[in-house]
Amino acid sequence: MAGRTLAADGAIPISVEQDYPSAAYGWFVVFVLTVAYVFSFLDRQILSLLVEPMKRDLGLSDTQISLLQGLAFALCNVLVGLPLGRLVDSKRRTWLVAGGIAFWSLATAGCGLVRSYGALLALRMGVGAGEAVLTPAANSLIGDHFPPHKVGLPLAVYSIGIYIGGGLALVIGATIIAGTLQSGPMLLPLVGEIRPWQSVFLIIGLPGLLVALVALCLREPRRTGAVHSITAADGSQVAAALPLRDVFAYLRENKRAFLSINLFMGFSAVAGYGVAAWVPTMFIRRHGWTAVEIGHIYGLLLLTFGTAGVLCGGWLGDVMTRRRGASGRLRAALWVKIATIPLIFGYTLLPDGGLALIPLAGTVFLPTFLNGLSPAIIQQMVPNQMRGTAISIALLVINLLGLGLGPTLIALMTDRVFHDPAMIHLAILAVSVAMLILSLTCLLIGYRPYIALVERLQAGSVSREAQAAGATSP
Repeated sequence: MAGRTLAADGAIPISVEQDYPSAAYGWFVVFVLTVAYVFSFLDRQILSLLVEPMKRDLGLSDTQISLLQGLAFALCNVLVGLPLGRLVDSKRRTWLVAGGIAFWSLATAGCGLVRSYGALLALRMGVGAGEAVLTPAANSLIGDHFPPHKVGLPLAVYSIGIYIGGGLALVIGATIIAGTLQSGPMLLPLVGEIRPWQSVFLIIGLPGLLVALVALCLREPRRTGAVHSITAADGSQVAAALPLRDVFAYLRENKRAFLSINLFMGFSAVAGYGVAAWVPTMFIRRHGWTAVEIGHIYGLLLLTFGTAGVLCGGWLGDVMTRRRGASGRLRAALWVKIATIPLIFGYTLLPDGGLALIPLAGTVFLPTFLNGLSPAIIQQMVPNQMRGTAISIALLVINLLGLGLGPTLIALMTDRVFHDPAMIHLAILAVSVAMLILSLTCLLIGYRPYIALVERLQAGSVSREAQAAGATSP
């Protein structure tokens, strides 16, 4: 009988491999989606290298630039994220991905053609809107290409696009800028003269259309574990959209697990965004390093240890799921959090900057395990046709808490509690430890409800697939 089998020890049921596309094609899909994720961060981060020429040519203030970099982008990304997540749960996801890539790529390229701040602001909001569909759709697609006990590593590979894209934005962006500055202004037909910084947006944005074309050609996989289906014109069974009232009812019924897990990730993001924003300043003020020195070193740590941590987190989650079933990934997250505690004290309190880099590398490596664990943790909590919505909710919590509170909490601790900029290391320590305690508390509160929810979902999935197999047997 095609379908799933239950493990004797109660672990998560493991789907028969034939229920999924081939592993080779699944990894090809992961590669395409990861490349798209890299392009999204490349398009998102490139503006940070163009601040001064943009300010000069358009007469902008720092506040106007900051809106382009952060608030306008983030708010638009969050506002359209939930509606797009709903579409991901019922529509053809490969088309949504391709459309999103094309939209943000054209918006990025359009930034190189505008002559006013208002148009530039609108296009940056367009970049945020286009990118909002990628991660919910990518997580849902990857979940339908790999069985539950093997999905962690592919999701982790996708997640490293954050670190690769952010690094490439600096390396490739600087190279392009150097070339365009040498060549000077360009004259384009129908457009006229464009400045070197405008050329950068065109060069960075337009190649994304090729990625969109490849994504458009991807095959839409069968939705595994779908709870509702309808009969298509050709007689096949396809996933039907869950009524919104059913989605809300499901979330209310399992609110303890959902709220706890999302807050666990949100408080973890507060520490992550805060540390990333202030660690370079800590080394400058406390150890007397230059911005160039800590920038190069910290950037290298993020690129290497950050990428390695995400991949190891995905691998560890798969291993723990095979061994411990529904609790596997939460156990891994728990031990990673605990192991990080002495490292936080180490890099913030060691008086020698060179020695402090050793525990700092550890605090880059271990916390990024969560980037490899979190997508699979969320996926296990919901039926297939709620994956996009669930990921969108998680991203909303992470972005609002992490980006909204992380950097600001550390600054407030320095200004209002310690009243001394030189005490930045103690502010980082205090906020990091407080967020770690809060996140661990949320994880422990949601631990048993999460396991019960996952096991209930898996048992229901087995029952549905067994019924479907029986119905088609001769």
